[in-house]
Amino acid sequence: MRGDGRTVTTKVFALLGAFESGQHALSLSELAQYADVPLPTAHRLVGELVEWGALERDDRGRYIVGLRLWGVAQNAGRHLRDTARPHLQDLFSLTHETAHLAIRDGDEALYIDRIYGSTRVPRASRVGGRLPLHATAVGKVLLAYEEEWVREAYLAHRLEAPTRHTHVNPGRLMAELRKVRDEGYATTQEEVREGSCSIAVPVRLEPHPAAIGLVMLSNQGAVMTRHLPTLRGVAQRIEAAAARPQPAPVLRPRRATRHPR
Repeated sequence: MRGDGRTVTTKVFALLGAFESGQHALSLSELAQYADVPLPTAHRLVGELVEWGALERDDRGRYIVGLRLWGVAQNAGRHLRDTARPHLQDLFSLTHETAHLAIRDGDEALYIDRIYGSTRVPRASRVGGRLPLHATAVGKVLLAYEEEWVREAYLAHRLEAPTRHTHVNPGRLMAELRKVRDEGYATTQEEVREGSCSIAVPVRLEPHPAAIGLVMLSNQGAVMTRHLPTLRGVAQRIEAAAARPQPAPVLRPRRATRHPR
């Protein structure tokens, strides 16, 4: 530890965190600026990340997420995603609407899986993407089923408003979250993207609760509760599948790379 007091590991995480913003490719100077590290330090650390395979350089000399890091990341939430996938496909087949699965990651909804419908609904997030809890139906469900102190801590901070329809009044939101918990579902109407609405229900899993939801065009908002029986049925199937014992994974040692003599 030296300089600004951050460890090398913290700086590496900051460099990798630059790609969470959704940018596909970043220059070395952009990475250094995002991570708040000197350019020579960024050059050294990014070089090591490239050597390991966490990052790669494209044909313009910019940096993109490497295949090795992408492969490692696929294991995040893999058990939940693999368990829920066939049921999420059922949800899509029965509703023909974009279906997704999310968990809470800090103060955001993290999307574990998503199946896109054929209707061109304004896209707000992607698999691996994050959105504010208070602006999404899955996020409201996740927040509603948290402990009271979690909700109070979340609502104590300034809430961003992606659209003019986003609910950001803490008192109104707290009342809405209590209603979500009482009724067992949440809805949004153009709160994260204008032109879309959403509905979601809880998936009661241990130790981390999840939520499944549907996104559709905003003109479907008045009738989207017709999907509630299907959503609840699919949620119960995911809960039952997750409760079944899973076989232990077989770990195979990685083969050493042979270098020509």
